[in-house]
Amino acid sequence: METGKLRAVKIIIIIINVVFNFFFLLCLYLDFTQESQTREAFRQAVVNTLERRLFYIPSFKIYGGVTGLYDYGPPGCAVKANILAFWRKHFVLEENMLEVDCPCVTPEIVLKASGHVDKFTDLMVKDEKAGTCYRADHLLKDFCKDELEKGPNLSAEKAAELRHVLNVLDNLSMEELSAKIKEYGITAPDTKNTLSDPYPFNLMFQTSIGPSGSSPGYLRPETAQGIFVNFKDLYYYNGNKLPFAAAQIGQAFRNEISPRQGLLRVREFTLAEIEHFVDPEDKAHLSRLRFRQHLANEMAHYAADCWDAEIESSYGWIECVGIADRSAYDLHAHADKSGVPLVAYEKFPEPREIEVSPPSIPQFTKLVIAPVKRSWVLLSKAMGEKEAMEMKTTLEAMGEAELHVCTLDKVVTIKNNMVAISKEKKKEHQRVFTPSVIEPSFGIGRIIYCLYEHSFYTRPSKDGDEQLNVFRFPPLLAPIKCTVFPLVQNQQYEEVAKQISKSLTAFGISYKIDITGASIGKRYARTDELGVPFAITVDSTSSVTVRERDSKQQIRVNVDEVASLVKSVTDGVSTWPDLLRTYPIHSS
Repeated sequence: METGKLRAVKIIIIIINVVFNFFFLLCLYLDFTQESQTREAFRQAVVNTLERRLFYIPSFKIYGGVTGLYDYGPPGCAVKANILAFWRKHFVLEENMLEVDCPCVTPEIVLKASGHVDKFTDLMVKDEKAGTCYRADHLLKDFCKDELEKGPNLSAEKAAELRHVLNVLDNLSMEELSAKIKEYGITAPDTKNTLSDPYPFNLMFQTSIGPSGSSPGYLRPETAQGIFVNFKDLYYYNGNKLPFAAAQIGQAFRNEISPRQGLLRVREFTLAEIEHFVDPEDKAHLSRLRFRQHLANEMAHYAADCWDAEIESSYGWIECVGIADRSAYDLHAHADKSGVPLVAYEKFPEPREIEVSPPSIPQFTKLVIAPVKRSWVLLSKAMGEKEAMEMKTTLEAMGEAELHVCTLDKVVTIKNNMVAISKEKKKEHQRVFTPSVIEPSFGIGRIIYCLYEHSFYTRPSKDGDEQLNVFRFPPLLAPIKCTVFPLVQNQQYEEVAKQISKSLTAFGISYKIDITGASIGKRYARTDELGVPFAITVDSTSSVTVRERDSKQQIRVNVDEVASLVKSVTDGVSTWPDLLRTYPIHSS
C-alpha cells in the first residue's frame, strides 16, 4: 500500500517531466555553448545590449531609478507576451486547466490564515551605524565566494570548510547564521561597520483597503491564495470531480531586502502558477537545466516537499520554477479561518459500513456510553474513548471496575449491569476529504533573463573590424518576426514593401519596416541585435529575398507568397531547412 508521501513524490515527478518538456520546447533551437569570455564580461555585454535596445530599463530612470524595479520596453514586452502565450498553450490549453485572474491586493485575514503574515520572512542584518539593511545569507555567501577566489592563499582545509558552508547555507538556522557571520568577522560591505544580529523581516508590502484604514491588506506575494480561496467554486465548476488544475498568470510583490542581479531578484514580478488539486489517497538532455530538492530548513512554511527547476546563467544556477507539495495546508488554513468547508467528495459504488467519529475524535469511532441507571449519566460526560474502552475490557473480564469521577472527587465501583459501552456503526455513501495540492510556480522574469543570456552571442562583421551582437531567439519567441527592407530608396520597391507589410499584418505577424538610406549590411546588423529571425529584402517588384538570421542564408520567394511563408515558419509549421529545400537559394 502506497503512503500519501510516496504518491506525492510520484505526482511531483510527473509534473517535473511536464516542466522539463516545457523548457525543452522553449529552448529547442538554442545553442548552450557559452562564449569564451568571463561570466562578468559576458553578462555586461548582454545587459548593455538589452538596455540599449530597450528590452528592459530601470524604472523611474529620470529620478535615479528604484532598486528592484524595471520597465519592459517594446521588444521586452513582445518576448514576455510570446513566452506567456506559449506557457498558456502548453499548460492551460493542452492540459485543460481552469484559468483565473484574482486581485493583487489581498485582505490581511487571507494571508494571516495562509501563514504569510507570520512566516513569510528572510533574515536581515543592519549596519549598526548607517542603518543600511542586508540579507544575512547573501553576505555570508559573498564572503565565502570571495575567500575561495583567493585560490593558492587558502589552505585545503579552509577551502573545504567554505565550500561546506555554501552547500548548507540555505539550511542554516538564524542562530547558526549569526554564529558564522561573527566567526568570519563579516562587516557591512559599504562602510565596514559592525552588523546587528540577524532577525526576520516580512517581505510583504502592507497597505490598507478603503479610506478608513480599518481593513489592512497586502500586495500578494504569490498568486496561489486567490486560487485556494476559490477552490469550492472551481470544484463545482469542474463538475465536483478531482483531479483538476487551476492556473493563474499575474503580478506578485516581495519587498526584497537587497535586490540585485537585475531581473533575477526584483520587487514586482510576473508569476505563472498552477495548483493541482488531487485526492491525497490517489495521487496516481539539457546541459544547463537541473532539478534540486529543497533542504528541510529552506522549505516554505506551507511545503511538505519542494523541488526547484534551476537554469544556469552567468550568476550561477538560478531558480526559475518551484514545484511544491503543499499537501492540504492552504485549504485547511482557509477552511479553519473562514468557517467554509473546502472539501471534495468521493461517492462509493456501494454504501460502506464504518465506525463513525464525532468531530472531536480523529479515528473513525463513535463511543456510545449508555448508563443503565440515571445516577450514572455523568459517566458519558466524564470518560474519554480510551478510558471507556479499557473499562469495557475490564467489565467483560472481571464483572466490575473502579473509576475515579472528578466531578464527585471519589472512586466508585462500576458493575457490569450498570453501563453498556459500545461503538456505533453506520453506512456511508461517500467520503469527505480535503484535497492535497501540488504547485509548479514559474518566475517569468527569471525565465526571460535566462533566455536572453542563452540566446546571446557575438560574431565578426563582414569586414572583420568589429564584433556584432546577435540574439538567436527561436521564431516562436522572437519579439519581431521579420523586417522588410527595400534594397535601395526606390518608389516602386517601397510600394512593394508596403504591400508586404499589409499582408504580414493580415496574418498577425509582428514586423519592422526600414526605408532609411543605411546600407543593407547595417540594417541586417540592427535587426540581428534585436533577435529578428527573418529579413525580407525587396530588390524587385515580383520577388524578394528572405534571409535567416543565424546562418545568413537567403532564398528567393514570390511577393504574394512571402507573408504566408513567414507565418508557417514562425508558427513552427515548417522550418528553415524545409524552406531551403522548397525555394531557390539566393547568393548575394
